[in-house]
Amino acid sequence: MRIPNLVPGSAWDRTTARLRLARCNEAEPRGIACPGRAWARGTFAVAFVALFAACGLAQTIETIAGTGKPEINGSAGAALHTNIGEPFGVEIGPDGGLYVCEVRNHRIWRLGLNSGQAKVVAGSGKAGYAGDGGKATEALLNEPYEVRFDKAGNMLFVEMKNHLVRKVDAKTGLISTVAGSGKPGFGGDGGPATKAQMSTPHSIALDNLDNLYIADIANHRIRKVDAKTGVIESIAGNGEKKLPEHGQTAKGKPLLGPRALFIQGSDMWIALREGHSVWKLDLKVGTLAHIAGSGKKGFTGDGAAAKAATFDGPKGIALGPDGSVYVMDTENNAVRKIDLKSGLISTIAGSGPQAKGSGGDGGPATKAHMDRPHGICVGPDAIYIGDTNNHRVRRVK
Repeated sequence: MRIPNLVPGSAWDRTTARLRLARCNEAEPRGIACPGRAWARGTFAVAFVALFAACGLAQTIETIAGTGKPEINGSAGAALHTNIGEPFGVEIGPDGGLYVCEVRNHRIWRLGLNSGQAKVVAGSGKAGYAGDGGKATEALLNEPYEVRFDKAGNMLFVEMKNHLVRKVDAKTGLISTVAGSGKPGFGGDGGPATKAQMSTPHSIALDNLDNLYIADIANHRIRKVDAKTGVIESIAGNGEKKLPEHGQTAKGKPLLGPRALFIQGSDMWIALREGHSVWKLDLKVGTLAHIAGSGKKGFTGDGAAAKAATFDGPKGIALGPDGSVYVMDTENNAVRKIDLKSGLISTIAGSGPQAKGSGGDGGPATKAHMDRPHGICVGPDAIYIGDTNNHRVRRVK
């Protein structure tokens, strides 16, 4: 059996390095201790997951945060006793914590994966657009959908209803806007990102140079903000509601409903919501490759070629340590896995549109019920899911 290698500079390499720095000390988000022991744990976890999958053993699912209720019942405490209303994006931060976007209550949480404690790190719990220049926890947000981290450890997140991207400084905890004017529309390419207009952006990603990419879904475009100049441009899509073609140039050509982005190296992985498919954009040459999904709505294809499979409104995407692509097939209440070596697709969590619900904890992940899950993150020891309408964060391992 071959254990997958970690590619230097890849998203997986960065994730493992983050855990190397902070796995041992989760009492505070910026506590850093025991890098050697954390590295050993992270490396063993990667090997364990690979062995687990290779042996064909069923993975189990469990809830690690949320109670099933959406109402605010505090801003810190035990994760399993804390209400998290409509979790969307989930992401492992540079400190080893899991960060969760709470859409219903306009906040972002940090969950200590070892301690089981959760606390709010951005958002006051009220909807709005205010607070730039002040503490992130006192700011008004409006439906944060996805969260990422740059190389300096700064937290960036996209706010769908504010039509912008904001940043929380890792050292000061202060919040600022880095892209979007707050007004819906399309405009601003070639100028400062903070003056640009976007329309319900849903997802963000960062490359190795900290350039920011935004899924400007209602404009059917992907926008890029240059890390050095702060200038924004469209790198894919032209506003036309049409599926792309395999091998086409991305810039200035159609891109139907880009919903979720993930970058590893020079490749951007894209889930198209209205396009019910998965694509790869080569950031060096600017061309698109079709990876999975026929473009038709459905829940078919497991065990066969991924390109012929059907999805229903995929809303999350991530890569695992083995190089497989994981897709949150939201309206099918399932997580799908695309094996890039074989080209085959399978379901690894959830069991289809008929399995809408909240049951299954403690049992096989493929027998579990979910309710419109949105967020997905593949960590070194597990897969994390924002099970949105169940108001829970779940883990598959």
